[in-house]
Amino acid sequence: MKALLFTCVLVPWLVAASARRSDQDSQLIPGSVPGRELNGYFTDHLKSRRARRALPLADELDDGPINQGGVAADLPTCLLCVCLTRSVYCEEVSPDMTSVPTLPKETAYLYARFNKIKKISTKDFEGIVTLKRIDLTGNMISEIEDGAFSKLTLLVELTLAENKLVKLPMLPAKLKSFNANYNLLQTKGVKANTFKKMTKLANLYLADNQLEAVPHIPDSVRILHLQNNNITEVNVNTFCRANDTYYLRPSLSDVRMDGNPVVLSKYPDSFTCLKVLPVGRYR
Repeated sequence: MKALLFTCVLVPWLVAASARRSDQDSQLIPGSVPGRELNGYFTDHLKSRRARRALPLADELDDGPINQGGVAADLPTCLLCVCLTRSVYCEEVSPDMTSVPTLPKETAYLYARFNKIKKISTKDFEGIVTLKRIDLTGNMISEIEDGAFSKLTLLVELTLAENKLVKLPMLPAKLKSFNANYNLLQTKGVKANTFKKMTKLANLYLADNQLEAVPHIPDSVRILHLQNNNITEVNVNTFCRANDTYYLRPSLSDVRMDGNPVVLSKYPDSFTCLKVLPVGRYR
């Protein structure tokens, strides 16, 4: 009787329990999932990982063909330089940068300092009408074509310090700050009307050049640095106006002429319109 009870009740229960455990375990075995679904899952997962691994960094590009329109045309420059929003930083670029790189169309600020750029042509900034500031300090620029900056109507700050310029090009009329310190500028290379129409110019830096005379200075100028040149004399019309004894220049508050051969005390009438006397040699 006990044997019959064991056979009829306990054995079927053990068989059913074993089947349930087998079903649970089969969920953990790849073979228990339909082959097509499992292979699709692993394939998609691997593709996703490979795609993420292959993604370039923010400014990285491949060397494939580049379209002429849109952002792709701007990317090669951003391989050599750092492009952040509307600013392009190309400082001490390696390999040597010998010309102005092609800029993104929306560039407003260019910093291409301490490279080996030798010439600025009219094509370098063609079509980049959004430029507001250009800094080319510490290059080897000896020539700038007239008109290179003339179409940059929004440009307010231009720095050409520490180059090899012997003359200045035509400059944008709306400039507020111009720096050409540490060049090879001579008076014959600076046209008489170079700064005349620049009615918004506030800061003018022409120190450490080879100027023999003070160029025409607009009334708007506040800071004028002419130290360490070859200036030998000044006259009444250098800063003031000989035919207007009431003329004043209250804006011009910082004038440096030290390091020049001129003895300023010999020309007392040349500074009557100024708020402060120039820094320079008086003995």
